[in-house]
Amino acid sequence: MASGKRIVIICNLDTRGEDIVFVKDLIASRGHEPVLLDFSMEEPPPFPGDITTEEVARRGGLAIEALREKFRTDRDAATANQIAGAAAIVNDLLRENRVHGVIGIGGGTATLVATSVMRQLPFGMPKLMASPMAAHPAYIDKYVGTSDITMHHTVLDIVKMNPLLKAQITNAVGAICGMVELTQGTDIAFDKPCVAISSFGFGEMAVQAAVGMLEDEGFTPIVCHAQGKGDRAMEEMIASGAFHGVVDICTGGIVEHLFHGNRDPGPDRLKAAARAGIPMVLAPCGLDILSYGGRPDMLARTKERAQVVQDALRVQVRTTADELRQAANVIADRLNEARGPWTFLVPLQGWSSLDKPGRPIFDPEADAAFVARLKQKLAQPWRVKELDLHLYTPEFARAAVAEFVRLYEQVHAPRAQAAAA
Repeated sequence: MASGKRIVIICNLDTRGEDIVFVKDLIASRGHEPVLLDFSMEEPPPFPGDITTEEVARRGGLAIEALREKFRTDRDAATANQIAGAAAIVNDLLRENRVHGVIGIGGGTATLVATSVMRQLPFGMPKLMASPMAAHPAYIDKYVGTSDITMHHTVLDIVKMNPLLKAQITNAVGAICGMVELTQGTDIAFDKPCVAISSFGFGEMAVQAAVGMLEDEGFTPIVCHAQGKGDRAMEEMIASGAFHGVVDICTGGIVEHLFHGNRDPGPDRLKAAARAGIPMVLAPCGLDILSYGGRPDMLARTKERAQVVQDALRVQVRTTADELRQAANVIADRLNEARGPWTFLVPLQGWSSLDKPGRPIFDPEADAAFVARLKQKLAQPWRVKELDLHLYTPEFARAAVAEFVRLYEQVHAPRAQAAAA
């Protein structure tokens, strides 16, 4: 058994005291130190937390009496106060190395408060939310976002202990205890420059080949799944300084955001690397399709276009020349702001595993419309390089990695020479 770790339990004791005592005792039985952080807003709790709701309210900016009054008149503001107070306290514990994992237990409000705190904690810290809301499609994005939060779906509400609920809470406690026992922690070190690579299934062959080639060139490649959340997380990590460059093979999130596809990464795609000034090699994988699976309205609207049906939830619809021109406008605007070197590689034989001669997605005229508009809008159109290759090949990966190495050395060789002098 590993030496005991400190696990913070974020909860509202005023409505779930009995259930939280079970959680606390179970964590302690594993040899760890449970710390109850109570954010109760409605009523005085049946017993105080190790970190009391009065302390949480005060750190958020309100006295407890004012918080309870606010809860009756403006529940959203009261909840925001407790999120702010709880986050401040947990971050203090983190700076003092007095917290090793966080678990949240409860329903809708507890899930919102706990995950809002968890999203402010560093990558790698164990974080788990046990809730009947864990699988709610309308809320899960707000709870998790791009954070490494583990959601445990209890199915049952966390109200009054019973044999079925006990089984689920026991599993959740086992999960957080296992995490803190085995975690590498948040101090993750790299001995080589890190390069982000965007990826998804229709560009996978090129990505897999590029990973090995980058390793051979002395880089640590980090693959980010461009399904919406993964490429949004990549943007956030680039902004935080995590990467020394990016091989952005799968830039399809641009069209997904413009035309409301399932893989929408939000409005900031390509912005972080441009602002950071790190070397970028880009490619158009994913710009050739829109993901509309499970969306009868969008599939009906695009029924005249070529479609590829993988399953009921994954249907890819061909983008039009006009849509690609709009995507080119956005990409050009962002690349024109880039502070570092970049190259956009265009494979002339197809942009994805779906985009090949003889297949319905293949549309070289639409692709050409994108390239023409991109060059027209760019301040440096010579940075667009057309290759007589297909993207879904090791040969394209080799070209992308070679170009990245050239750009990287363009940025770093002068610094190395200056240091040597």
